Amino acid sequence: MRVLAGLFLLLAASVARAELPSASDAAVNQALAAGKPAVIDLGARACIPCKKMAPILESLAGEYRGKANVLFIDVHGNQTAAKRFRVQMIPTQIFFDARGKEVKRHVGFMDKADIVRELNALGVR
Repeated sequence: MRVLAGLFLLLAASVARAELPSASDAAVNQALAAGKPAVIDLGARACIPCKKMAPILESLAGEYRGKANVLFIDVHGNQTAAKRFRVQMIPTQIFFDARGKEVKRHVGFMDKADIVRELNALGVR
């Protein structure tokens, strides 16, 4: 019975903390070369606004699967990416067109409606 209770708590905790894994450099390169718009959120697991964005990004990644790439990079674990994308503060969201060209950058928390609006501006429906 204790095992079942423990498994239930573990499952509940994993559902409550839905978050994208931190994308590798290879995954980022692949996403930007995929011929689809993309948004990359550069943040950290310990950052409060970043934590608030985690379920939003997870939701958008599912909703836009096949239409746009939604990625998260933990800059504490991937400082190369922080330098590559010239991150000065976190969270930073960078939007890319289908050619992989940066078209918009936002610093700070960004709600789902604003991210959707930016993806729509890139032609994603």
